[in-house]
Amino acid sequence: MVRQPAVSRRRFIQSTAAGSLALAGMGLGRVSQAQSAKPNILFIMADDLGYADLSCYGQSDYVTQNIDRLAIEGVRYTQGYANSSVCSATRTALATGRYQYRLPVGLEEPISAATPKTIGLPPDHPTLPSLLKKTGYGTALVGKWHLGFLPDFSPLKSGYDSFFGIFGGAADYFNHGSDAQRSGAEAYQLHQQEVPIERHGYMTNLLGDRAVQTVETYAKSREPFLMSLHFTAPHWPWEGPHDEEESRRIRDVFHRDGGTQKTYAAMVQSLDINVGHVMQALEATGLANNTIVVFTSDNGGERFSKTWPFSGMKQELLEGGLRVPHIVRWPGRAAAGYVSEQVIITMDWVPTLLAAAGSQPDAAYPSDGEDLGPTMTSGATPRPRKLYWRYKAGSQRAIRDGDWKYLRIAGNEFLFDVVKDPRERGNLKNRHKDVFDRLKADWEAWNDTMLPERARPALYGNPGVFLPDHYGVVNPPPPTAPAPAVQR
Repeated sequence: MVRQPAVSRRRFIQSTAAGSLALAGMGLGRVSQAQSAKPNILFIMADDLGYADLSCYGQSDYVTQNIDRLAIEGVRYTQGYANSSVCSATRTALATGRYQYRLPVGLEEPISAATPKTIGLPPDHPTLPSLLKKTGYGTALVGKWHLGFLPDFSPLKSGYDSFFGIFGGAADYFNHGSDAQRSGAEAYQLHQQEVPIERHGYMTNLLGDRAVQTVETYAKSREPFLMSLHFTAPHWPWEGPHDEEESRRIRDVFHRDGGTQKTYAAMVQSLDINVGHVMQALEATGLANNTIVVFTSDNGGERFSKTWPFSGMKQELLEGGLRVPHIVRWPGRAAAGYVSEQVIITMDWVPTLLAAAGSQPDAAYPSDGEDLGPTMTSGATPRPRKLYWRYKAGSQRAIRDGDWKYLRIAGNEFLFDVVKDPRERGNLKNRHKDVFDRLKADWEAWNDTMLPERARPALYGNPGVFLPDHYGVVNPPPPTAPAPAVQR
């Protein structure tokens, strides 16, 4: 498969407009007569992609032409949040439509090789794919699962008909077969269904190619489908499509001794190219105009990411750790080219997509999210939202209520107006003590309705020993083992 070269943003916009007209003239933009009236759903989730890592969100070092096209043809949200500043917790919320802190699996920040194997997404809990299956949808997960390990947990046990991807949090981009753990305990092997497999090639391309094949299969079956396309990019290790030699060198996917801005750019551009291939498959099969496409990230950016204008990063409840792109392309429903200032969060997509399919959340497990359908109309007035977060490392707490945000991190407390002050620099807790006290009390009341934090220690993922701009951050000492009992 030929990988398309990057082009200038100006050329991209011009070619997109011309391409859209051509597709309309060819009839590829119309829904297939044989295709079900129910919309197909393609949910694309990047891994550790920062707010401004896309050119449509402010990246100027490279162009993400295909993802930009989704924004040109749909709605781009500028105040979109992840449910957590780390991956498996957000994925719990995406699967269930609920605050992740309602389930033990959502307390893992994140699931790792050290997580007890009894913890995962319960197979009996309703999920987006299981609820859609009940309405006649085919369901497929291509990419990253990260919600528990075999034998008790898997995508196939939580509503997906098919799975091609990894069970854990990361994989080397080249070494993802039977020798995967050469790259460390957190490097996972590719699986098809629940069987480990060997595939050679760059991971992002393998996932993109499988997604194209999945679209073509569903087009032939004529059944409506949900495809969750959860890329591992641009999560570490820092390897672009031409960095196989680096893959052979490293012995730890955390890869703290490697990576550059140029490598990161190549990883994001490869992600964008593969999004383009999947969109081309939808157009070629006549499904594009009957498919809802959502693009987002599981949490804020990591080491080489661009999060401007925010501060903070993954594993922090500062805006840079939580703000992520949210784009929806929904022909006939989402206004093309519309930029919305509506505050939204990952779990909102569950009631939104269920409503689009003519369904709703299970009454026994009501969603904490909101249907975003009304926000997709051009000129829709943003509704005030109240959203909550917590993160055990650093004893972090946050609530956003309207434009206000209460934040506690490492024992320090803040009040910000994150609309006027998105970098969270002006602490207004004394100037607006009434607001500070109210938000802090609201957070405590909300927290009382959630599961308590796990008892196990929580280490900072970004201590000063690894990141010099975090020079004041240290990991707590490991717990001291109790002294052996003295026999008398």
